[in-house]
Parts: sequence; C-alpha cells; structure tokens
Amino acid sequence: MKGFAMLGVNKAGWIEKEKPVAGPIDAIVKPLAVSPCTSDIHTVFEGALGERHNMILGHEAVGEVVEVGSEVKDFKPGDKVVVPAVTPDWRSMEVQAGYPQHSNGMLAGWKFSNFKDGVFADYFHVNDADMNLALLPDEIPVQNAVMISDMMTTGFHGAELADIQLGSSVAVIGIGAVGLMSVAGARMRGAGRIIGVGTRPACVEAAKFYGATDIVNYKKGDIAEQILDMTNGKGVDRVIIAGGKGEVLAQAVKMVKPGGTVSNVNYHGSGDYLPIPRIEWGCGMAHKTIKGGLCPGGRLRMEMLIDLVRYNRVDLSKLVTHVYHGFEHIDEALMLMKDKPKDLIKPVVIVD
Repeated sequence: MKGFAMLGVNKAGWIEKEKPVAGPIDAIVKPLAVSPCTSDIHTVFEGALGERHNMILGHEAVGEVVEVGSEVKDFKPGDKVVVPAVTPDWRSMEVQAGYPQHSNGMLAGWKFSNFKDGVFADYFHVNDADMNLALLPDEIPVQNAVMISDMMTTGFHGAELADIQLGSSVAVIGIGAVGLMSVAGARMRGAGRIIGVGTRPACVEAAKFYGATDIVNYKKGDIAEQILDMTNGKGVDRVIIAGGKGEVLAQAVKMVKPGGTVSNVNYHGSGDYLPIPRIEWGCGMAHKTIKGGLCPGGRLRMEMLIDLVRYNRVDLSKLVTHVYHGFEHIDEALMLMKDKPKDLIKPVVIVD
C-alpha cells in the first residue's frame, strides 16, 4: 500500500509499505475522509516528537472497515466509522486510574503518527476495534464527521478541564479549529462572557458563530493586558489555551483570576520549559490552577460527540473551509496547515 509519511525532521513524502495485519481484537480500515492537523506540522517540521523515519502521518479519519479480527463483535467489513485520534489500550492500569489517554505510558493512547503508522494511507490499523471505533450515522457527512475525531474532542476537553460553571467568564487563546470547539464547549457548559483570541477573519467569524462574545487581536498588543483592561483589572474565571507558542501560558496565568483555572489542550511543540510568571501566580500561592490534558478518545467518547452533532447541538460544517477530492492532495492539505492562509480553518481530503 502507499502512505504519506514523515521521512525525517522537515521531510515528508509518499512511501510504499506492507498492508497492516489485524490481531484478534483489531480492525483494518480504509479512509473515506482525512484531515491534517497542526500536530502533524509540529511533528514533521519542528521535530516535536523527535526523529521519526518513514512513519505514516495523520490521526484524523473517518473510514470503512475492511477487515476485523476473530474476536471483534460489534463491527464488520463495510461499516462506516469515526476513528478517534486517541485509541487507548483499554486493558491497562492507567484506564483503571481514569486516564486512558496515557494507557501504558504518557501520551501512549495517542498512537497514530506517534508510535505507529497513521491514517494517511490506503489502509490503517485500529487496536481494540470494539472499544475504539464508533459507527457513523448516514446523516452526518464524512467531511464534518472527521472533525469529531480530534478537533471536537480536544476543544471540548479544554472546556471540561477548565471546569466552567454557569456564568463563568472564559478566554480562549487560539481560535483555530480546536479553539473554536473550546468556544462551543464553553458555551454548552454555560459560560457567560467568552473572549476569543485570534486574528484570521474566517476564525473570528466562526468564533462568533460558536458563542464568542468578544474578540481580542494579539497583533494589537499583549493579550493579557487587553483582557485585564476589558475586565476592569479583574481577569477571567477560566482560560483555555488552544494555540500559540510557549509564552501563552504566562499570559494565561496573568489574565486568570485568583481561584481560577488555566486549561491547556495546546500541543507545545518546541522548547524545554514553559514559563509561569512568579508574581502573577501569587508567588505560587494564588490558587490559580493549571491543567493540561490530551483529548479523550475511545468509542464511548466518539458516540457521545456524534450525538451532539446528529441532534443539532453542534454544527461542525463551520470548521471545514477547504475540501479536496483525491488522496493525492494530502501533501497540499498538509502545507495549508503549515502556512495557515487567512481563509483557512481546516482542510479535509475526501478519498474518492
């Protein structure tokens, strides 16, 4: 089979590999729609995960099951499925502890294009199919459904980690696709004022659609100072970091109130340390909580998010701005995520 792979740091291209083999509880899936992610950019062009050679990229996919292992009960060839970006090993101690994303090691629930070949291939392998796949309802278009696998679950996890209460004021730093879903998640959890931080016109328009009440432009000055000015020096109850470089953590700590929470679902792809400002953290005693988490995956999570889309609680179509037909456009879509033109939110490649 062919796949689009990381050949080394700053190098990507098409390669040939053997078709994967399903174990007794696994499945082999062929993609129907895939989407490159900013994480792929960090992985390839920043070497964020270290050297990877001939590793097939991609972790966002909707597909069709082509083969299942002998012990798979709930899925069969021909089923259309949402494939989560995070596919935990469900028989692990970390699952019992409540952190399936880290099953058998930190971040080890994220397998595609991290520890094993990803979804940008003619076929890809899914571990523990009964626990990691979710049936795709016919009424959800594949180009929208692929947003569930990572963007929606990650953005909503930002709102969950932030522990948003009814009427909470929330700032969302970064209003790309993940940030937009954080805005939607914050609104769904009952936030009052929601301040989105970003500049690209398509993202600003979508942020307002999903529930942002205010927009802060980082090109017009320090975002912490702008948000403190907007809140009469008080700051906000919750901050969700969904984009930006390492210094956004310092800005988030500055703009959150004492007793508030900073939630990070951003992939920090470079540097050895992230900054926490001493004074604004109350010399370590301000009761400002900092949380960071990898998005939840697995079947139950996908089924719950699918229902939010299916029953018109969330409209994912606003996330998809560029649609390609044909697998050969993977590299073009990937470079869009690297260059981030003004009209981009997310590209999708439909495998015709």
